[in-house]
Amino acid sequence: MGKKELVGNRQYTDEFKIEAVRLGESIGGNQAAKRLGIPESSLWNWIRLSRAGKLKAVVGAVAVKRSVSEVEAENARLRKELASAKLDLEIVKKAAAISRRSRGEVRLD
Repeated sequence: MGKKELVGNRQYTDEFKIEAVRLGESIGGNQAAKRLGIPESSLWNWIRLSRAGKLKAVVGAVAVKRSVSEVEAENARLRKELASAKLDLEIVKKAAAISRRSRGEVRLD
């Protein structure tokens, strides 16, 4: 007979539950539960509560609907920012390597 692993009661924030429900409704409850690492039964209970209007809304959270063009513009801006940060990191790495070589240090990577 196999051993059962006992998992204690986990506490989830209301914000997590609401976001989990959104994910579950967009890609399916079972897949969302697997992706989030939560029991499927918990997610299905939250979905049921949400549909009944009984899932607590996150205080201070405002659902903002943005157009696709706004999201795409933000995505483009963030990609540029990421590319710039990667370039900065490469420059720092090269400068560190040059500095080590000039001091005669050997790096064992």
